[in-house]
Amino acid sequence: MRLNQITVGATDFDASIAFYAKLGFRLIVSADRRYARFELPDGEATFSIHVQDAVPAGGPVIYLEVDDVDDTVRHLRSNGIVFDTAPANQSWRWREARLTDPAGNSLCIFKAGANRRYPPWRIS
Repeated sequence: MRLNQITVGATDFDASIAFYAKLGFRLIVSADRRYARFELPDGEATFSIHVQDAVPAGGPVIYLEVDDVDDTVRHLRSNGIVFDTAPANQSWRWREARLTDPAGNSLCIFKAGANRRYPPWRIS
């Protein structure tokens, strides 16, 4: 089993399309201004939005790993993306910056490297 697809709610179709395009996602499906699917810049997973009246608060956080958090944040800010938090080292050994999409979904741009799957506290 492998993770292939994540779908999040969207409250403004056009704003969400523009937001994810600025992140570097490539639009591959657009259906009736209610559903859109993207390919990510790296890997085979896809990501989609589905229009709904409201997105519940406290939903999942979408983690997007990059090679260099600071460079990625600088690039995305230059494209008009607003971050909720600046890049920072975390106690769990990841470097992260947080942002929110137009519907209120939480995203994290991060670099974990081997610590994502093999932290020192990993259960054997």
